[in-house]
Amino acid sequence: MDIIQGIIIGIVQGLTEFLPVSSSAHLVFIQKLLGVESSLAFDTFLHLGTLIAVLWFFRWDIIKMLKSWWLSIGDILQGRFKQGFDEDPYKRLAWYVILATIPVAIVGLLFEDAVDSLFAGALYVPAFFLFVTGTILYLSQRMASGNVNLHNISKKEALWMGLGQACAILPGLSRSGTTIAAGLTIGLDKEFAAKFSFILSIPAIFGAFILQLKDIGSALDVNFLPVFLGFVASIVAGYLAIRWMLELIQNKSLDIFAYYCWLMGLIVFMGSIAHIF
Repeated sequence: MDIIQGIIIGIVQGLTEFLPVSSSAHLVFIQKLLGVESSLAFDTFLHLGTLIAVLWFFRWDIIKMLKSWWLSIGDILQGRFKQGFDEDPYKRLAWYVILATIPVAIVGLLFEDAVDSLFAGALYVPAFFLFVTGTILYLSQRMASGNVNLHNISKKEALWMGLGQACAILPGLSRSGTTIAAGLTIGLDKEFAAKFSFILSIPAIFGAFILQLKDIGSALDVNFLPVFLGFVASIVAGYLAIRWMLELIQNKSLDIFAYYCWLMGLIVFMGSIAHIF
């Protein structure tokens, strides 16, 4: 892998991690197109890059959540957890992110080998799930009621989005697309659905980073510059993708992403059948 290839893969990872188009599918596609095979070490750096992007973008929200969560631990000791939980929306948000992370943690632990085999399989698998991503994006916007936000979200909505994230472990099923769609179908307003989706990605990306951390040393052996520049590119692209997505979802339809997923799924499916990729 040379420097240009590393930067391209980093940009693709950063953009598609937060745009509802499936980062896993696009990484498979771009590596096939460029004729390179990404190492686990490089994947680890890419996960770290997108983690840094989302942490930096939502740094003030995260600081409030961490402070509020720590205060809620004190509330437990003082026997006033429910009162503090009801009064502080950031206490609720912190606990709901933990609740919503449980499904993906369980699915990841139980079905890791099965999912890995899907990633190693033919390209028609992620192509098919891109069709699914486009469909749920298209339908969810037509089911949205849009009245749940930071101040009135409940464990029902949080857990529903967590289940959506757990499903997105499948290659080609977009994590951000699935969680945003889940939020819209259960009543979250568009902006908060996207915001909760992005914050919910933090423990998921962090978990993937920790699992791959043992492989990071191999990136220091050879070709470190393409890996490092890809890492930087994933940070910048991830930050811009989050900002663009939050601006877009307030005033525009997400149908463009549905159409894109359908088109990409069709192109890759036909290409895999014709053995182009």
